[in-house]
Amino acid sequence: MLLFSLKVIFYERYTVLRLRQTLARFIIDRGWYQMETVSKEKENWLSMFQFDNHNTTKTVSKEKNQYFPRVYFQLKNDYLYVRFPLDGMKFQDQFLDVAKTLELSFFSELVKQEMEEGYVCYQFIYAISRDRIMIQDVLSQNGRINLMKRVEWNFDKLPHMLISGGTGAGKSYVILSLILGLIRGESEKEDLKIIDPKNADLADLEGIFPYVSSKKGGILKAIREFKEEMLQRSEDMKQLPTYETGHNYRHFGLRPQFLIFDEFVAFMEMLEYSEQSKVMSDMKQIIMLGRQAGFFIILGLQRPDAKYLADGIRDQFHFRLALGRNSETGYSMMFGDTNKKFMQKEIMGFGYVDAGKGVISEFYSPFVPSDFDFMDEFKKISKE
Repeated sequence: MLLFSLKVIFYERYTVLRLRQTLARFIIDRGWYQMETVSKEKENWLSMFQFDNHNTTKTVSKEKNQYFPRVYFQLKNDYLYVRFPLDGMKFQDQFLDVAKTLELSFFSELVKQEMEEGYVCYQFIYAISRDRIMIQDVLSQNGRINLMKRVEWNFDKLPHMLISGGTGAGKSYVILSLILGLIRGESEKEDLKIIDPKNADLADLEGIFPYVSSKKGGILKAIREFKEEMLQRSEDMKQLPTYETGHNYRHFGLRPQFLIFDEFVAFMEMLEYSEQSKVMSDMKQIIMLGRQAGFFIILGLQRPDAKYLADGIRDQFHFRLALGRNSETGYSMMFGDTNKKFMQKEIMGFGYVDAGKGVISEFYSPFVPSDFDFMDEFKKISKE
């Protein structure tokens, strides 16, 4: 009981010591050090008792550490930092390719890999599942919306979000959480154009939000109008007396605008070739030009097929989220070439995210209690 109590009281210290020990064993087990044999002559004290032995000295050999990597381990602000030396020794290539194994050994997720003078620094989040937040805590402020304690979408700097996930993966809940967070924060309902070609969950927002489209004609119109509004705002901004090159919409006190489009691929499959070409042309302009004017896309689909996200369009979605079960091909389409080891967890809202940091980590969508009703919440906000 005493040992258990001490472990609870000093849990953080205990965790640090355990992880440091894991790292030390990790290095030793892989043999990332060099030993040498050192021989030394020592006086043979037994020779005084052996009158016929003229050997008064003996040779003693022992192993001496010639090289051991100077590895730094640090816990700071709930992040783990591990720095491996870039000292030109023969183990340097292994030091540059150790992140995936350390993730599993530390029960953590890599969030950043950074080159420093003489070192490569790996930054991890320990036990990332504890970073899950409640739906009530999702809020947009100053061009950012939080989705976990240490995962946020900074849409001002990393425009456009791509969300993939099959049936039952929780994609609709994530999109609804985003909508709720946006209108709780700096956006008004008029700032959101919502599209749901399958006439499913998002279509139920019709009557609560002013711009909800589920029919083909209305969807085509919504995309076209969103593009035209973006071009008009860009032109209007340049005519302002306070206009300066390099400033975005926020500098002029304008609100961000969002096109929230679920089941994009399913909609494209419904169209004729000429209609597809027009939609892709409009989408490309929004994706390429929208950031400065404050026009952003949240695109949901079951799989990011290159057929409709070609010509570098997919690369312009700087926040990418893959929910539920995905094949290796699906992960490759979503995140490109990566050595990330993807796991499958039977947890609603579980997935993987690239939040624009160049690394992929586990994601847990905001927790929605069983008695929480999105429609009731949206209606309450409408009356405020």
